[in-house]
Amino acid sequence: MATISGKQLAEAMAGVPKWQRKGKVIRRTYEFKGLPEAIQFVNAVAKAAEKAWHHPDIDIRSNKVTLALTTHDEGGLTAKDFALAAKADALERKGNGRRKA
Repeated sequence: MATISGKQLAEAMAGVPKWQRKGKVIRRTYEFKGLPEAIQFVNAVAKAAEKAWHHPDIDIRSNKVTLALTTHDEGGLTAKDFALAAKADALERKGNGRRKA
């Protein structure tokens, strides 16, 4: 899968507006009510990542989960990264670990 850049990259970023890009990585931190909800979300993301055969870097800090995505084999960002980012956002909206009010 080829890396994306330029206009394609801008369009892909617009599709996941809560994510931030730094170089060849996109990243987002999610905040949950507590650790159990954070772990529930991580487990849901792990299942989606296994199904897509694309694995994020995951950092868990109490009730916060940070996902970082890049396609290591391609040396940059690909459509796989943005598809998994969108899936993670959908899992959050679905209620896999509600956010703090």
